[in-house]
Amino acid sequence: MRRRELLAALGTAPALLGGCAPRDRPPLAGAWVGAHADRGHLLREAGTRERLLRAAREAPARRTGTLIVGGGVSGLACARRLAQAGRDFALLELEDEAGGNARGHRMGGFGCPLGAHYLPTPGPQAPEVAQLLEELGASRRQGGRTVYEERYLCHSPQERLYFEGQWHEGLLPPADSASTRTQYQRFGQAVARAQALGFAMPSHRAPWSAEHAALDAQPFARWLDAQGLDDPALRWYLDYCCRDDYGAGAGTVSAWAGLHYFASRHGFHGGESRTGEEEREAVLTWPEGNAWLTRHMARPLGDRLQAGRLVLQVTQGRHQVEVLAWNASTQTGERWLAPQLVMATPLFIAARLLDEAPTALREAVALQPHAPWLVANLQLAAPLLDRSGASLSWDNVIYGSEQLGYVDAGHQRLDPTPGPTVLTAYWALPVSQRGELLTGSWDAWARRVLAPLQAVHPDLPDKLQRMDLMRWGHAMSIPVPGLRGSAALQALQQPHGRLQFAHSDLAAYSVFEEAYIAGWRAAGQLLGDKA
Repeated sequence: MRRRELLAALGTAPALLGGCAPRDRPPLAGAWVGAHADRGHLLREAGTRERLLRAAREAPARRTGTLIVGGGVSGLACARRLAQAGRDFALLELEDEAGGNARGHRMGGFGCPLGAHYLPTPGPQAPEVAQLLEELGASRRQGGRTVYEERYLCHSPQERLYFEGQWHEGLLPPADSASTRTQYQRFGQAVARAQALGFAMPSHRAPWSAEHAALDAQPFARWLDAQGLDDPALRWYLDYCCRDDYGAGAGTVSAWAGLHYFASRHGFHGGESRTGEEEREAVLTWPEGNAWLTRHMARPLGDRLQAGRLVLQVTQGRHQVEVLAWNASTQTGERWLAPQLVMATPLFIAARLLDEAPTALREAVALQPHAPWLVANLQLAAPLLDRSGASLSWDNVIYGSEQLGYVDAGHQRLDPTPGPTVLTAYWALPVSQRGELLTGSWDAWARRVLAPLQAVHPDLPDKLQRMDLMRWGHAMSIPVPGLRGSAALQALQQPHGRLQFAHSDLAAYSVFEEAYIAGWRAAGQLLGDKA
């Protein structure tokens, strides 16, 4: 993006929100949506928390075979497996809809994501995810191979990058010099060596060696420096990939994480292609993003899914686990008892809820930061006009922007006629901006979302009808150096008395495959599956 374009956008963005808006353009509508931050923050208010605890202690006991705390992907996976086995259980979820950071939204008749928006077709190390997709009708076995439902495979064109004044296919910047092409090739060779070393999705299904530990001990940027990989285009792309998957850049995440992004899936072939289209394997996506998956997983649970429950305290006893909770709908306390409990929450939440947190949990929480994210859904009355180059794609990224780009909720429509749509813009923020995200006004953040988009799409103000913002204070674990290989995370993979942990935090980073298989494994341990 050229500097003068960005400055022009910064100067005109407030006009979208009233004040300086032209008389024939109404102020932009919008709101914060998708989360009840006030519920979770009641745990921080000592007086309020004690009042709710007293009410919960006085409530009659509700008993079940297994309690699951947390209705994200891991909790839903655990519940799904227990339900299939005919086990008695209850799942307590803070929000009114389960799904964690894979929940969805609706605007202007369109489904759109509030968080995760795609799932790569699973590889051989994730048969549990492949089984789920087949059971949900997203794939089928035919002639000895897996065939995916065409409606759910991402349609072409899939990705494009706004670079030096025009759109280019793929997200890898064009290699316009011999030195850039050489560095693309050299990084591809490094990824191939990493694949030979062993990387998998989920990551625990690859061996962990001294070489992995050495990568995990240093930042990705430092490792790249040591390899002499300093080309600006390559470094921007690798930093973008880290921010996209991990919520933080190459200077923050470990070299293990930076290589895992490529080595566990599709490799890196930038030296063989100008656009880098080979970087992207086939992906499944829906207008509402991965909410399509979590809603299908939640629907059969019925009243075993208890939404709108703020868990206040978890106490593990000799014969049972006690969970004290607050029902946000009825404004009453609840007291739950079960012989087994699965904590399917982020680890820092588990540490806050447990009356006596295991040492390994406290150690893991001390090592593990979480990235704040802002997700903006923009309802458009008509398609945006494009600058020269590649046409509107599912994923659209602006080179050099702090934001991660936007996806088009209408991309999967079977009707090719251009029309109204919703764009979902993503922004992984520095940890230092978490407080600002929580306390900042909707209009201030809306302006910040619009500035880089308006620089590329000058007609955006005339077509934008509404913007809904979703703030994630702790959207995902950041795989900082030393986290993935820590003894604390390894210890939490095993049961602790009547308590088990199941969350993507155990893998040091957040993707659907890790979260789903963590919940599936926890249920398997309850069922006596030793695999």
